[in-house]
Amino acid sequence: MLEMAGVPYTGSSPLWLGITYDKVITKTPIRNSGVPTPNFRVMRLGTESTGDLRFPVVVKPRHEDNSFGLQLVHEPAQLSQAVEAVVTQYAQDALVEEYIDGREICVALHGNGELEVFPSVEIELGETGIYTWEAKYQAAASRPKVCPAEIGSGLATLVQDISVASFRACQCRDYARVDLRIDRAGQPFVLEINPLPGLNIHSTFATAAMTAGHSYSSLINQILHVAHLRCFGIGIPRPCWTS
Repeated sequence: MLEMAGVPYTGSSPLWLGITYDKVITKTPIRNSGVPTPNFRVMRLGTESTGDLRFPVVVKPRHEDNSFGLQLVHEPAQLSQAVEAVVTQYAQDALVEEYIDGREICVALHGNGELEVFPSVEIELGETGIYTWEAKYQAAASRPKVCPAEIGSGLATLVQDISVASFRACQCRDYARVDLRIDRAGQPFVLEINPLPGLNIHSTFATAAMTAGHSYSSLINQILHVAHLRCFGIGIPRPCWTS
């Protein structure tokens, strides 16, 4: 609505918000930029060929966010039931992708031409090994965020480079969050990119920004600043920012 009305706004365009809402299509520009993502199949029945997919696999709705419908499937015999659950509950295809056994890292970025990459945040996965909706919103207190993530400088640089490449491949604007897994061999894989991440004060994005030295209000004003610069060619004068 804002785009049609010619009203400036923060964040990515409707086109790329729509593209990244489709987890399957999003893999194409990310992979074309040389960024590794888990191998996958799209299924409607669960009886389709898994090809060279290695179990365990993660089954999730193709178009949802907030980790709705996320399931970890260890054996091929369990796959049909997991896919059926997604199709029945969410009325859409299931994305079936190889489970990356390792650490889950989130990287928050903001800017346009020149990007600021905030310190990475590690999500404590617990015994389930996946970051489900329940873990995000019902057991958040027992799943602390570690920021900055305790990874070596070389790996931290690689994760940053991959996150920037994903941001640019999906033509994000102003701000976004990249979710990755790092396997036991230290190889990062991009799971998803979120060009409209949560920005409440307890969010992963805010945690990363405040670790980098921002206050919550300065983070929000910084996003407004880079969007204003993108739209009008000038930033918001700093005296107008709140502390």
